[in-house]
Amino acid sequence: MADWRRILNRREDGFPRIMGILNITPDSFFADSRVDSVQDAISRAEQMVNDGADWLDIGGESTRPGAEPVNSKEELERVIPVIKAVRKSFPEVGISVDTRRSLVAHAAIDAGVDMVNDVSALSDPKMVDEILQSDLPICIMHMQGLPENMQNNPDYEDVVAEVRQFLENTTNILLDAGVPANKIIADPGIGFGKKLQHNTTLLAAGRGIVPHAEMPLMWGVSRKRMFAHLLSREDASERLAGTLGIAAMAPTKGVDIIRVHDVREHADLYAAMRAVE
Repeated sequence: MADWRRILNRREDGFPRIMGILNITPDSFFADSRVDSVQDAISRAEQMVNDGADWLDIGGESTRPGAEPVNSKEELERVIPVIKAVRKSFPEVGISVDTRRSLVAHAAIDAGVDMVNDVSALSDPKMVDEILQSDLPICIMHMQGLPENMQNNPDYEDVVAEVRQFLENTTNILLDAGVPANKIIADPGIGFGKKLQHNTTLLAAGRGIVPHAEMPLMWGVSRKRMFAHLLSREDASERLAGTLGIAAMAPTKGVDIIRVHDVREHADLYAAMRAVE
């Protein structure tokens, strides 16, 4: 396993760690991110590591708006062989498993992951036990509704306060169980049950949604639907510039990890920004 403690928080120079996305799915919203074999996953992982990825996030269930759930058996068959192969090939890179199910998390932990990325924030109550027993960090994300219905007119009175309260409630479950705050990563859930104004407000708030100072913050904005509304870019393939624009703000917002499809472009962005600080 990798030394996840070294890469859980942002760099000493204030720039986020970069997490590359490996979707072992046929239906993720960005077609270029889909991987259909273990060998393809190894090739993508190698490219991402060479491009500067600190983390690789491996998932076997699309959570795009309107996506239907995948059963546990199929999710396991998709992700576990890839996790094992990536772990063997890249022992130093951090690996997270993107799953809502404790059964999948358990198998992924046995296969060598360094973190669980739970977009449902403990909808499976057994997930807490998996985190406790493994002593690994967990990312909890806010989502209003479920992927199949979350974009059906989401509504908030105060999106920052409500997202923060949700994350605090979930964090307290983990804290009460014995998980320390510095191993719980907060994710505002950009695009998960939010309209454009909700998304931009949450991004502007930065660490304002994080319930405890010790908790890392993760953003996942890469090529999302918000850029169709913000920039009139309907095709996900045309949303890189908008994605990089948001990523450029991450250092000023205290973001620790940024989850992206395009590792090289984000690494170049931060290298250029560091050169003129």
